[in-house]
Amino acid sequence: MENLPLAKAFTLIEPGPVVLVTTHDGHKDNVMTITWTMVLDFGASFAITTGPWNHSYAALKKTKECVIAIPAADLLDTAVGIGTCSGREVDKFERFGLARVQAQHVRAPLIAQCVANIECQVVEIIERHNIVILQGLAAYVDGTHKEQRLIHAIGDGTFTVDGRRLGRKEMMRSKLPDGL
Repeated sequence: MENLPLAKAFTLIEPGPVVLVTTHDGHKDNVMTITWTMVLDFGASFAITTGPWNHSYAALKKTKECVIAIPAADLLDTAVGIGTCSGREVDKFERFGLARVQAQHVRAPLIAQCVANIECQVVEIIERHNIVILQGLAAYVDGTHKEQRLIHAIGDGTFTVDGRRLGRKEMMRSKLPDGL
């Protein structure tokens, strides 16, 4: 084995998928790209990492709600573009041609081009680590979207795309919640 600089160790376990987080600050919608996400349990509890360096963070803190929109591989360049400009200067929905879909439980919009959307409420913000704990309120999937493979960030400007799925449900049945 070769040594890897410790500063690059995160690239070995960088989670995924890449998500788009929409917010509404009371006046306008915004969207940011997030690559650090985590599922917290078999329920609809999630965590994202963001902070004051992102324009959307103020709306997230103020309104305590958002939408996690999950883009497929065909939106990679859009996701990167969203993540490399600021909502302070540009309407990202307009710039990237994103179609808003009205959510049922939050003011932030769903994104029509994404393969899935989860309406969320902020449960807690752990400022020391810039972790936002979210509780899902409603979830939607689009099985008609031609591209279903998800994007995963490595953290160094490169990405991977989901590959072939390998099923082991029966082998894991005792560890899975009912209904899966």
